[in-house]
Amino acid sequence: MVELKSDVELVAMREAGRVVATVLASVQDHARVGTALRELDVVAREVLAGTGARSTFLGYHPAFAPSPFPAVICTSVNDAALHGIPGDYRLRDGDVLSIDCGAEVDGWAGDAAVTVIVGAPRPADARLVDTTQRALAAGIAAAQVGGRLGDISHAIGSHARRAGYGLNVDYGGHGIGRRMHEEPSVPNDGRPKRGMPLRPGLVLAIEPWFMAGGRDSYQVDQDGWTLRTGDASRAAHVEHTVAITESGPRILTLP
Repeated sequence: MVELKSDVELVAMREAGRVVATVLASVQDHARVGTALRELDVVAREVLAGTGARSTFLGYHPAFAPSPFPAVICTSVNDAALHGIPGDYRLRDGDVLSIDCGAEVDGWAGDAAVTVIVGAPRPADARLVDTTQRALAAGIAAAQVGGRLGDISHAIGSHARRAGYGLNVDYGGHGIGRRMHEEPSVPNDGRPKRGMPLRPGLVLAIEPWFMAGGRDSYQVDQDGWTLRTGDASRAAHVEHTVAITESGPRILTLP
């Protein structure tokens, strides 16, 4: 069931979004050459503890996963596109790092992700990250009252196809509110003017993830969580929690 949020509830969700933005900014600041991914998770935990927020990632156990997620952020490096578990890997110059975070404040959730390049960027990686960010902006711009869910999906997918990047619709955006994952699902490709109508109070986590090699396939690591590109090419992933309002889309996970 799709739940529409009131203006008061959107204000409450903004508080969760603010925490997520704070976590991402702090982790991004610590994402330097030589830093272990596990250390970034510690940084995120400290920020969450300081705000009194609860992680929506830690202990999350969807049906596809063999075990609950053991961290408060996902850290996906290079060919890892989504759901990377922070471990002992130490960041290297030129790594492409996706950082994904979810938090709950007073029963409301926020979810967002950024992709950063550690150290000196390669031009191809910079283009990948920039295109993915542009796709997110286009998807947000399409989140207008009177539009359709397919408008958002089409806006995202068009950027990937024009750039020659691969994408996959198995994992994409989703509704969000009292739970991190709610209806509807928001595929990263689709046909415009199709799908459910976009109404005021609908809140979506919009999250494009593109694969540089151009293939749409991925594979799952033995940990049951980490998704990697099927051709070992690099990936980028970005996300915002966005409310659809009469005055236009409202990003709830900005700093």
